[in-house]
Amino acid sequence: MRNSVHALFLRELKTRFGEYRLGYLWALLEPVAHMVVMLGILGYLMHRVMPDISFPLFLICGIVPYSLFSNVATRSLNAMDANRGLFSYRPVHPVDALLARTLLELLIQSACFVVLLLCLRLLGEPMVFDAIPQIVMIWLALTILSQGIGFTFMVLGHSFKAADKILPILIRPMYFASGVMFPLHIIPSEYRWLVDWNPLLHAFELMRHTLSPSYPLYGVSLTYLWLCSLICMFSGLLLYKGREPAMLRS
Repeated sequence: MRNSVHALFLRELKTRFGEYRLGYLWALLEPVAHMVVMLGILGYLMHRVMPDISFPLFLICGIVPYSLFSNVATRSLNAMDANRGLFSYRPVHPVDALLARTLLELLIQSACFVVLLLCLRLLGEPMVFDAIPQIVMIWLALTILSQGIGFTFMVLGHSFKAADKILPILIRPMYFASGVMFPLHIIPSEYRWLVDWNPLLHAFELMRHTLSPSYPLYGVSLTYLWLCSLICMFSGLLLYKGREPAMLRS
């Protein structure tokens, strides 16, 4: 299985970046372009709303982790079709293709996150790196959550042909309900239950507080994030295990 995942990882790496002249720089340009647009549109307004954290740092802690979740979920839909010819080899299974894609996204988004943080630090933006283990725990929980959703999406994408059109539309509201563009403390307390259920919101808020301890926390929990991640992973694996024979027969 390790050999299969490694070979599929190299194949995904070449497919994603091998044909572009800028190569791996495309992985960094996407979140940078997203952040520049958001800074241009909301920079002045949000700077007045959140005096306890740098707005570029606030955006990085939302945009890059959300890209990990979104890319893993949406790319899981066609993981079967993209590698269909390889499943005729007995050692290769659909789970290997999904693990390879998740590993590639994790490495890409983690590298982007580190590079952008270092650039902000060199530009003089205030941040602290005293709780790196906690940041790693948040990233790991977010990866497991994304992987669990990916298993579910892969099975649905194989079982229903319209799923690759419908599911990306369904997860788009998660962008607005995850606090990518707004801090949780601007929502009145009586309405926070509308977004508190979202584990992505907990991940982003915890990450911001870890890098900027003056950033306030309201009702977010690392325990809740891990609980949702493990439940999603268990449910996704259970669904995949039940459908794997039919997926391989097809």
